[in-house]
Amino acid sequence: MGHQQPGKPSEKDLYRDTWVRYLGYANEVGEAFRALVPKALVWASYGVATAYVTADAADKGKKAANSSRESPDRTKQITVAVVDTFIWQALASVAIPGFTINRICAASLYLMGQVTRWPLPARKWATTAVGLSAIPIIITPIDRSVDWMLDSSLRKLYNKSH
Repeated sequence: MGHQQPGKPSEKDLYRDTWVRYLGYANEVGEAFRALVPKALVWASYGVATAYVTADAADKGKKAANSSRESPDRTKQITVAVVDTFIWQALASVAIPGFTINRICAASLYLMGQVTRWPLPARKWATTAVGLSAIPIIITPIDRSVDWMLDSSLRKLYNKSH
């Protein structure tokens, strides 16, 4: 979630520099608690994260619109801002970390079942703790990987005309 558009000065960004950015981690928290809560709550956590992603993309589109009022390629600038932000956030904040925490928790629960004699409720709580503990560890590598992936692909397409 630390993505900053190239060439943009740093100003306080509601979606990246305040507590609001933590809404993007809602689905990772949901995945960490999957073993303990109804699946509907896990899916609701994806709803929160997706709302965050959509709001950030809309905000970046609005900022692009405001900063390119006189530009002949204003529509392109707005589209690129929205698409780039939405794809980056969808991958770096929702899809990849959600999958990663899901698999870490599934492996953790399975392994604890194989190597401990802990009762199932204890293994589920331990799995949740493992999942929550993994969140801060996975964020930066995923963010940098998504930066690299977009820099190596999609961003090359829309940066050609600049």
